[in-house]
Amino acid sequence: MNLALFDLDHTLLPTDSDHEWGRFLVRLGVVDEEFYRRRNDEFFGHYKAGTLDIQAFLRFALAPLAANPRDRLEALRSQFMREVIDPVITPQARALVYKHLDAGDLCAVVTATNSFVTAPITAAFGIKHLIATEPATANGKPDGAFTGEVAGIPSFREGKIARVEAWLKSMGTQWDAFENTTFYSDSANDLPLLEKVSEPIAANPDDRLRHHAAASGWRIMDLF
Repeated sequence: MNLALFDLDHTLLPTDSDHEWGRFLVRLGVVDEEFYRRRNDEFFGHYKAGTLDIQAFLRFALAPLAANPRDRLEALRSQFMREVIDPVITPQARALVYKHLDAGDLCAVVTATNSFVTAPITAAFGIKHLIATEPATANGKPDGAFTGEVAGIPSFREGKIARVEAWLKSMGTQWDAFENTTFYSDSANDLPLLEKVSEPIAANPDDRLRHHAAASGWRIMDLF
């Protein structure tokens, strides 16, 4: 069996689901418009520049989850999927995923965006496994109220390797059990995991990753 890992934002999606979720909450008046829009854009800029303070960002991004009951959040998420995400999923991205699924590869989305936002997006691609930043809950149960904190290691930079390895261990396997391991990503923030797999693929890469991929002889794929 082969292992196929996919970053989500700007890799399978031609947008950033975390940033768009923030804009969506602003549009619906769920969060303070002036403050949230400004901070959301600032953090997005830091991410693209490779200077993101992940803990500061997560305190910001997870605060709306803690400020709202689960039933409201789930209704908002369904609306977000219908209005923002579903319309931008492209046939090219679906075809890429289906190629691996049809081949029988073990597939997972590995994203820094929190699992509350990304779980239905991952499911929309037909991928069963999601490795995302996990929002903490008050009782530690999946349906508990969100606290605004992070549970465990954020799925970001080197944290993606730690989270993938923990997931593989939970599946009773490890890296060297696979004939081939592939990771698709658009971002230079994902260089640690890209350098870990046997087949790193720069998908819709940012400038820093495109330069690194070209210099390293990695495959470059432009889906969008």
